[in-house]
Amino acid sequence: MDWNTIPSDEVIASTIENLAARNIKATVAANKEEALEKLKSILPEGASVANGSSTTLHQIGYIDYLKENDSKYYNFQSKVLAESDPQKQSDLRRQAVTADYFVASTNAVSQNGEIVSADRTGSRVGAFLFGAKNLILVVGVNKITKDLDSAMQRVREFVLPLENERAQQAYGSPSKIGKWAIIEDEINPNRIQVIFIKEALGF
Repeated sequence: MDWNTIPSDEVIASTIENLAARNIKATVAANKEEALEKLKSILPEGASVANGSSTTLHQIGYIDYLKENDSKYYNFQSKVLAESDPQKQSDLRRQAVTADYFVASTNAVSQNGEIVSADRTGSRVGAFLFGAKNLILVVGVNKITKDLDSAMQRVREFVLPLENERAQQAYGSPSKIGKWAIIEDEINPNRIQVIFIKEALGF
C-alpha cells in the first residue's frame, strides 16, 4: 500500500465537505509557502500559541517563523525549551495544551472526515480533544485515506516506523503508539481548522 500519494481534487473536495459536516473547517493551500501565510493570518498577535512535534510544521517554515517572531505571541514552545528544571518544564507542557492556539499536524484524515492521530506520551493529542481553545492542523493531502480503518492502518504501517526512526535520532530512544485521538465531530464549529497542502508532507 502506498501511503504517500496525492489524491485527486475530487477526493480532496469531498473530504473537505465531510469535515464541514462534522463542524471542522478545512481549506486548501497550493504549496508550503501559501500554507504558512494562511497559518500566520489565523494567529492573532498576543495570543498564547503552542505546537506539537511535527515534521510538516518544520517543512512549511512555521518553526523558523516562530523563532524569528517570538515576541509576537506568548510562545509556550520557547518557554518550555528555555526552562531547565524538569518539573517546571513538565508543568509548562501541560499548560501548553490549553493554549489559545495549538498548531500541529495529524497522521491521517479519512475521506469521511475523521481525523486520526497517535502519540507515545499524549503531549500533542492532549490538546486536540478539548484542551486547546483553537486547534489548527496543517496537513499534506498525502495523509488522506479511504476510511477510518485505513487511517489507523496508515499510522501503524507507515507513520510509526518513520517516527521511530526520527525518535531514535532525536532522543536516542524508540517510539511507540501510546495514545490515540480520533476526532469524529466538533461541538464548536469554529474551534478546529484544517489547512490541507497539495503536496506530500510529513508522515
